[in-house]
Amino acid sequence: MSRIKEFNLPDLGEGLTEGEILAWLVKVGDVIELNQPIVEVETAKAAVEIPAKWAGQVRAIFHPEGTTVEVGTPIISIDTDPSAGPIEESTTDALPTPSAASLAAVEVAPAEGAVEPGLIGGPAPGGRTAVLVGYGPRTTAAKRRPRKGGVPAQASAAPVQAAPAPAAPAAPVSPAPVGNGNGQAGGLVLAKPPVRKLAKDLGVDLTTLTGSGPLGSITREDVQQAASATPAAEPLTVAAPATAAASFGADREQRIPVKGVRKLTAENMSRSAFTAPHVTEFLTVDVTRAMKALDRLRERREWRDVRVSPLLLVAKAVLLAVKRHPMVNSSWAGDEIVVKDYVNLGIAAATERGLIVPNIKDAGRLSLRELADAMTDLVQTAKAGKTSPANMSGGTLTITNVGVFGVDTGTPILPPGESAILAFGAVRELPWVHKGKVKPRLVTTLGLSFDHRIIDGELGSKFLRDIGDFLADPEAALLAWT
Repeated sequence: MSRIKEFNLPDLGEGLTEGEILAWLVKVGDVIELNQPIVEVETAKAAVEIPAKWAGQVRAIFHPEGTTVEVGTPIISIDTDPSAGPIEESTTDALPTPSAASLAAVEVAPAEGAVEPGLIGGPAPGGRTAVLVGYGPRTTAAKRRPRKGGVPAQASAAPVQAAPAPAAPAAPVSPAPVGNGNGQAGGLVLAKPPVRKLAKDLGVDLTTLTGSGPLGSITREDVQQAASATPAAEPLTVAAPATAAASFGADREQRIPVKGVRKLTAENMSRSAFTAPHVTEFLTVDVTRAMKALDRLRERREWRDVRVSPLLLVAKAVLLAVKRHPMVNSSWAGDEIVVKDYVNLGIAAATERGLIVPNIKDAGRLSLRELADAMTDLVQTAKAGKTSPANMSGGTLTITNVGVFGVDTGTPILPPGESAILAFGAVRELPWVHKGKVKPRLVTTLGLSFDHRIIDGELGSKFLRDIGDFLADPEAALLAWT
């Protein structure tokens, strides 16, 4: 079995056909471990790191960064046994050397077109070649592997052309010597894949560390100590694309390729907008009591380290309203409507690569604390660009928080396959009639878009009203609905 393994670009989720290579995490000659991240690839849904299927030494990288590669195409080759020395070009040591007489008896193949039409190997109508069923015509010349240590046959009267002498094998790339973990003198840094990932996340250079583990390997504790000893970094800012300032030509126009997440978003939004008949309704709500309830929640001891935002109450309101109106959580399937007994709650997130909508699986079964933790993890993962394709598929109902941008509300477009999406607008202090008097109150506007094939005006209005009732007085709604 060959030592050289070619690693093909895998299908990273739900029938995606291609991916763009963002960054190679290894280079030719590197010795890699099983499941070590080797390349970062952006698909139409997310940017993901792909781990190695085999341990060994990188022999070749077939596509540079920035290349879009189809699923199933080889992207890298790995020598799974680099310590075995150079790879032999021939495996036919046992083949006998033909004699001059036998070579003289070889007949030269007839010229093209000499085979009678219709016979196997001959021309067929339409310019095709007649072949046996299940076999195709040979389109390349046969090549003989050079024999190891063989002696070339003497020249004979037969018109056999001598094959060119095989090229000298390239000098083998010896694996890097195992070091003590500090990478000195060209030594290999010993660290397990989880430790390497932790170091990458914390910004720690493994080659500067001295490992305290077995054989001098670097441990998680070594990385954490190095991170804690590093001076505090400046706040992370999102840099503008490198081409933004220099990509304007003489015509003062910039052309940005449509690919990846933005391409998929455009296709989905266009298909949804012209397939599902959209209806949007609006509701303005006094959320003063909801904001006070959040303040009391933050003061509780068990919630002091939890991220608590108004979006948490909006999500809880949507989940409770779905229980009262299950038809809202459904999809159109042509001859039938599929109503789901689970809610995969999507939260629209703006990232550097475009808009994505990861979802929280079976969110309706989560407690308020579990929902808060899930939303925090979802947002942090999305901002880091690490959302997996699995977490962006299967959504049933979506919330888009346009209020974080200071926008009052909007008319959102449905994600494909969903029947409703809620826009949560900015919470503002406005004059409001409360108990017969005009007072400053905290107010927001909700915008609900829904598929009118499934949800009629009455159902959509009741669903939106219940969300508003919960946000107007969440404590009373919890007592009444649960």
